[in-house]
Amino acid sequence: MPVYEYMCETHGVFETIRPMADHAAPCPCPVCGQDAPRVMLTVPRLAMMEAGNRRAHETNERSSHEPKSTRTHGPGCSCCGGSKSNSKTLRRPDGSKSFPTKRPWMISH
Repeated sequence: MPVYEYMCETHGVFETIRPMADHAAPCPCPVCGQDAPRVMLTVPRLAMMEAGNRRAHETNERSSHEPKSTRTHGPGCSCCGGSKSNSKTLRRPDGSKSFPTKRPWMISH
């Protein structure tokens, strides 16, 4: 469970561990019991995270203002249109198509 910070009007800032479902709800002050709203005074503790999660957060931060493609496909990649597909469809100049290696009884649209 994460650690959240709350600000009591009388006793100041305190931290507590709560479920993520209760992150927006006020928390009672441990000294006086008065409901205190959540505040964000310190940065998240990313240094304690696993390296993979930390890199994912860094990537998300960079891509929020510097979007770039992460695809690194080589030449001839079918999804990037680098080369013509190896289709068995025969296309005629009038726009009709036929499929010589497929079922000859099928009619093309």
